[in-house]
Amino acid sequence: MHLYKYEKIWLLLGGGTLVIFLFLVGIQAFAMGMAPPSHQETIDPNKVDHTAPFNKPGLKQIGENEYELVMVAQAFAYSPGNIEIPKGATVHFIVTSKDVVHGFQIAGTNVNMMITPGHISRITHTFSETGSFLVLCNEYCGVGHQAMGTTIEVM
Repeated sequence: MHLYKYEKIWLLLGGGTLVIFLFLVGIQAFAMGMAPPSHQETIDPNKVDHTAPFNKPGLKQIGENEYELVMVAQAFAYSPGNIEIPKGATVHFIVTSKDVVHGFQIAGTNVNMMITPGHISRITHTFSETGSFLVLCNEYCGVGHQAMGTTIEVM
């Protein structure tokens, strides 16, 4: 089989780009911990209200200026509602859903998760600025989807 000069160049460029891409994805996943969340933590969506820590959702201080916020996404609402957090606090969000797939996005930050029934999602964020941050559902979850939201007040 005979390959022309331009075919060889395009094959080398395509193959080289693929190798570089796979190398970068490997570095991000293994060295930097940027892999997609796994589904290792599961929960029975029918028993969310009776399973710790979701039986008592809310903000809990776990260290100096470090907090754990347990939330439940359900039909067009987040539980608990409006939350107050001190400026500079590192917050570990632990979220699950009781009913359907919901989104969890904090506007103005890089916090963005898909909340799936039966799975526990976790993300950590440090709030370095004061203000009001809107928590939105960015996954269509039904007829009241547009009203699903809450606020985080950073004082």
